[in-house]
Amino acid sequence: MIARLPIRIRLTAVFALAMAVVLAAMGFFLYTGLRSALDENINANLRTRAGDVAALVAQSESGLKEAAGAPVGQIGGNSGESFDTDENFAQVLSSSGAVVDSTPLFGKGPLLTGAELSRTKNGPITLERALVPEIESAARLLATPVHAQDQDLVVVVGASLEGRTDALSKLLAQLLIGGPPALIVASLLAYALASAAFRPVESMRRQAQAISALEPGRRLPVPAAHDEVARLSMTLNDMLARLESALAKERAFVSDASHELRTPLTLLKGELDLALSRERSPAEMAATLRSAAEETDRLVQLAEDLLVLARADQGRLPVNRAPLDAMSILESVRQRFGRRAFDAGMPLEVDGPAELALTVDRIRLEQALANLVENALRYGRGPVVLRASRHGAIAELHVLDSGPGFTADFLPHAFERFSRADESRSTGGTGLGLPIVEIIAAAHDGSAHAANRGDGGADVWLEIPIQSPS
Repeated sequence: MIARLPIRIRLTAVFALAMAVVLAAMGFFLYTGLRSALDENINANLRTRAGDVAALVAQSESGLKEAAGAPVGQIGGNSGESFDTDENFAQVLSSSGAVVDSTPLFGKGPLLTGAELSRTKNGPITLERALVPEIESAARLLATPVHAQDQDLVVVVGASLEGRTDALSKLLAQLLIGGPPALIVASLLAYALASAAFRPVESMRRQAQAISALEPGRRLPVPAAHDEVARLSMTLNDMLARLESALAKERAFVSDASHELRTPLTLLKGELDLALSRERSPAEMAATLRSAAEETDRLVQLAEDLLVLARADQGRLPVNRAPLDAMSILESVRQRFGRRAFDAGMPLEVDGPAELALTVDRIRLEQALANLVENALRYGRGPVVLRASRHGAIAELHVLDSGPGFTADFLPHAFERFSRADESRSTGGTGLGLPIVEIIAAAHDGSAHAANRGDGGADVWLEIPIQSPS
């Protein structure tokens, strides 16, 4: 559910949650800090007052040995302004718990219980009372044992916690009142900031939506700042360039394929129309059918080449590898073209080591070599040599002829689709033979190359790894 919300809403929610945690933590630390400071101040005052009362008891001349007859209220009378009975009070207790002296309002009964009085024998103790009836509020007590005039006494001083409670309550109220508005304001600012941050992205989205194939070359604007949005713009522009290039190649492919299909179809239709235009002799009819069969073969070959290209464009061309001998593949191709080469006066020769084992797809590799032999017979002169050789872990399968070779400006583009030379090797063909060879070589983790021979003629070869990769 949360994943379906807009990013700016999610960012605002996360920021609001984080801000709520921060505000709560700050409030907690403020509250605990103030409480600790107030407690420390109260404890310090209690220790000071306990010391003052202990000093008064030690200097007293009222005959504390007769504790029962001591005048109640002496502490308050002798301490001047040291005690405010509304906030601070004190008692002096005997070891039995009797009140020896106290501030006004606290002379009726001892502030300590018997158990608490016993604990003072080990040292001063601090106590808290949830409610002291005389002052009608909570109070904190500090009981300190004192030895004066040969008696063990306990000085008890106390302070009201009403001021501390009021201060903490006010702080808590201020935090509860001011926290939510602060959180709301911070969340609104976070939403505004997120909206401002995503505004360039939204603008980029609208511009990208407006770009179509009818507007080649249009790009997204790149912000001047070198930030994430700028990098996103550059990445999208690079993607648009790649898409335009792919679309241009696809259009060129469709156009070239349509042209190549139209030529043999036009010739085939012309041959058939000519044959049907009048009565033909058996010899003329046979010649017409042979010509039509040649154009049909050309159409079939073109369809097979286009199918290989389509499979290669969809991904790697699938191959079924099997252990084979390189010389057997070359012999199979030589036998396939033997009759045609004999009729053309261009003998086919096979040369190579007696044993050169490869792990290849026989059908695909023979298809590649057949394309090379087809080109040699069409454009070159004999003899045509099919040669196998080994260079380390690479096997090379060459097809060499003795014709005019390739033109210098064609060699860099020899393996491009529908690419044909302009001079001696320009007649006939579809311009797909060498690209098919390169695709088949790449499917075998190899490569295809073309060059002119030093003594004349063309040399086109495949480099295939001898061992198939695991």
